[in-house]
Amino acid sequence: MPNPTPEPIAATQHWLQRAVIGLNLCPFAKAVVAKQQVRYVLSDATTPEQLLQQLGEELALLRDTPAEQIDTTLIVHPQVLADFLDYNDFLDLADGLVESMALDGVLQVASFHPQYQFAGSEPDDIANHTNRSPYPTLHLLREDSVARAVDAFPDPDAIIERNIDTLTRLGHDGWRRLLAADD
Repeated sequence: MPNPTPEPIAATQHWLQRAVIGLNLCPFAKAVVAKQQVRYVLSDATTPEQLLQQLGEELALLRDTPAEQIDTTLIVHPQVLADFLDYNDFLDLADGLVESMALDGVLQVASFHPQYQFAGSEPDDIANHTNRSPYPTLHLLREDSVARAVDAFPDPDAIIERNIDTLTRLGHDGWRRLLAADD
C-alpha cells in the first residue's frame, strides 16, 4: 500500500488544482501539473537557517535536473516562517542565495503564504488571495520556462488584473467554498 500524501502537501495540491488551475490564476501551471513536472517538498525545517540550507539543496537539484523531469519545485514549510513579515524578510535571503549560487537569470523564487499581503493593501483585501497558499511555500521556477510561458501568453500583464477581477467576483465566501469543495 502506498504511503499517504502528508496533509500539507495534499492541501497544497488541492489549492493548486482548485484555485491556481481551477480559477486559471496562473495560466502556466496546468501544463506542468498535467505533465507531472512539479516537485513537492515537505520541509521539516524549524528555523530560517535550516530552510535556507534546504532551499540551496533544492535550487541545486532543480539546476541539475532536466526540465522534462522537474520543471518547478514547491517547498512547503509549515513549521517555520508562519508570520508573513518574517517570511517576507526571508525572501531577501532567498534572493541572495540564488545570486550567491550564480543562478540569477536561471532560477527564481516566488512566494506564497497563508497571510500574503500586497504592499499597500488591507489584510482582508480579496486580491491577496492570488498569493495565499494553505502553508508558507517557496516556489522555485526556471527563468527560461517563465520566459517561454510569458511569450506564449498574448498579454501577460493582464493576468494580474484578470485575477483580481476573478477574485472580486468570487468574494471571500466563494473563495472559502471553492477551497472547501473536494476535488
